[in-house]
Amino acid sequence: MPSVLTEHRIARKKVTRWRRIRLILLMIPPCFAILPVALTLLFRFIAPPFSMLMIERLFESRESGAKYSSHYEWVDLDRIAPPMPLAVIASEDQNFMRHRGFDWKAIERAIDYDENGKRLHGASTITQQTAKNLFLWPNQNWIRKGLEAYFPVLLEVCWNKHRILETYLNIVEFGDGIFGVEAAAKHYFHKPAGRLTAEEAALLAAVLPNPHRLKANAPTAYVRGRQRWILEQMGHLRQQNALLLPGTKTELD
Repeated sequence: MPSVLTEHRIARKKVTRWRRIRLILLMIPPCFAILPVALTLLFRFIAPPFSMLMIERLFESRESGAKYSSHYEWVDLDRIAPPMPLAVIASEDQNFMRHRGFDWKAIERAIDYDENGKRLHGASTITQQTAKNLFLWPNQNWIRKGLEAYFPVLLEVCWNKHRILETYLNIVEFGDGIFGVEAAAKHYFHKPAGRLTAEEAALLAAVLPNPHRLKANAPTAYVRGRQRWILEQMGHLRQQNALLLPGTKTELD
């Protein structure tokens, strides 16, 4: 039979083990709270080496057995031709300079369209798309939906509009394995992003709703129609307010 001393040692080990487990469990919520903030602050100053969307696409290709290569090359906003950021604002989020992560008017319009049985119009802002592509995994559950609301606010608090737009342009998907405007400009037009014309920028922005089906190097009539609409909107935005032309850091700070 075990001695009283042995039983005491076993009991102490059990208590110590439980205390360690409890400490680890108590540390999990603070870590989950601190890590997103730390990464957001870090990526405010350095280029993200990859995004969650890039990882997602890599796993999808491995599961399907399809050949896959990823092209991603970070370029600062002041090295991107001014028509390109203006084109994505015109196409994706015309209130980008005014909202704080969520365009509530666009959300209301989207709900109205849905309730009336019409085609649902997107209401996702550039900030939301940047947060989703950079940080979030594809599964749809309540935790992810909560993070979809949390990360855009975090970006708007920790970054300025210049950095949000710069990151969006560098990680957004323009085609199979084509991430960011530099990779897209070289792949589709054989030139760096700094030499894109307004027409080329509008064409790239035109494929963003579905870059796997819509092709900038083989534009359909639908893509050409979107390109013309985006060019018109770019002209309207230039006339409305010079701040909507994000060509330099000063204009976006």
